[in-house]
Amino acid sequence: MTQLVHKSLNLFVSPEKFYVRPVDNDNELLIIDRQTTQITLEAPKTQITGIATSKLIHGILGVVRLLAGPYLIVITKVSKVGEIYGQSVMKIDETEIIPFSRTTLHLTEDQNQYNKSYLNMIKTVLDSPYFYLSYTYDLTHTLQSLYNCGPDFMSKSLFERADKRFVWNHWLLSELSVRSELSAYCIPVMHGFVNINAVTINRKLFVWTIISRRCVYRAGTRMFMRGIDSDGHPSNYVETEQIVEYESSQSSFVQIRGSIPLHWTQLPDLRYKPPPQLTQFANQLQSYHKHIDHLINNYGKICLINLVNHSGQELPLERAFKEVVRQSNSQFVRYESFDFHHECRKMRWDRLSILMDRIDNELKEFGYFLMSADRSALSLQEGVFRTNCIDSLDRTNVAQGLIAKHCLESVLKRFQILNNSDTLDDYPGFHYLYRNGWADNADICSIQYAGTGALKTDFTRTGKRNTMGAIKDGINSLVRYYKNNFADGFRQDAIDLFLGYYKVDENEGKLVKCPL
Repeated sequence: MTQLVHKSLNLFVSPEKFYVRPVDNDNELLIIDRQTTQITLEAPKTQITGIATSKLIHGILGVVRLLAGPYLIVITKVSKVGEIYGQSVMKIDETEIIPFSRTTLHLTEDQNQYNKSYLNMIKTVLDSPYFYLSYTYDLTHTLQSLYNCGPDFMSKSLFERADKRFVWNHWLLSELSVRSELSAYCIPVMHGFVNINAVTINRKLFVWTIISRRCVYRAGTRMFMRGIDSDGHPSNYVETEQIVEYESSQSSFVQIRGSIPLHWTQLPDLRYKPPPQLTQFANQLQSYHKHIDHLINNYGKICLINLVNHSGQELPLERAFKEVVRQSNSQFVRYESFDFHHECRKMRWDRLSILMDRIDNELKEFGYFLMSADRSALSLQEGVFRTNCIDSLDRTNVAQGLIAKHCLESVLKRFQILNNSDTLDDYPGFHYLYRNGWADNADICSIQYAGTGALKTDFTRTGKRNTMGAIKDGINSLVRYYKNNFADGFRQDAIDLFLGYYKVDENEGKLVKCPL
């Protein structure tokens, strides 16, 4: 049985200490000393003295150390998104950052300004859509991953067993999570998108869910974080799981996206589209191998769908990607290159059927995870589609939505919700919900990486490409250009600070030069 975390806590703030008391447990009291930063767990007989304020909170996001000292980040408002197998999933709506120190008089004037900038960075990340948590369900693992876990794994706390790839407050909670007795105060928080819908088709009720998990490794913004690192981690890596629950049975289908797994850059330089550059002297094959090994270990066989142009600026990346796959010569990997813009030119998006035909064998071979009401596996997903374009956003979103639709139709027929001759197109009410669910997923993934909603969502939402959609894409492209050149440097720094990739030196602005 998984060790659960406290859902609601009373936070008492005194001049000397933070006191955190679980609403559902009067037998303990978490005490954080604001001067020494010491953390203790004590019996409730401890006196709470000198209280200045008290409030209800819904979790501790973590502690961040800035120039003024540590800050406690707490979750002050959550809203319920829905349930997965009867367990609530919550979206974080509001947070609060509380300083340990009661004054900043120990800082110089310059340090005060630097500290304010660092605080704004943390707030910028916290305000980006969306962060999710569950007090009882492991949001960071797919259904198939959870099924494959043994009893020892399942007995661990939610934070201890969470997939670190998708825990955005892992660094922030490092001071609490190292102590097992504090596990009930450590809630893993995921960044991405969750959409849960109860649906009725042919008088049969089922729940359809999309979960997109944004990876913390090489996380960042569109132009500042491209390609892969030497550990095999690509930028803009997102795992998306589609879940169907029907009469106590569950199915799951997983896809992934990520930047082209090579060493390359495309730093902004005021040109509308700066040319991507392959990194000279980088060991492309070694880093690619590490990435593929990660994927095979997690998902099995791999179908690499590359949607970049076969001409112009994107052509060198396509050739290099194809060559590294050829050199690797893995029996577990197949490369499918599809020039999206060329094949679908003049709004002929019906030609995406060509791509679907090309990957038909993998659609059948990879399958999906299906678990019966008695918790036995009736089928396993034996491979994954890894899709990319240049940004792994707009073209990728369209392809992933089509692949997921094909799988969903198979699942609903397996559950006998759809007749064998039916398609989702025969049920316009749900098809509308499906298209908009995937378009919303596309928009949020795009906002998190590029700063704007996705392009090409007119096709995802309506099944057709139209002139108004093209005009909207043009506007979003211009907004992206501005943000990529003038705002994303700050956003990239903010993400690095939030995830612990940059650690503030307390002597910045005094003995050490501040990078701001």
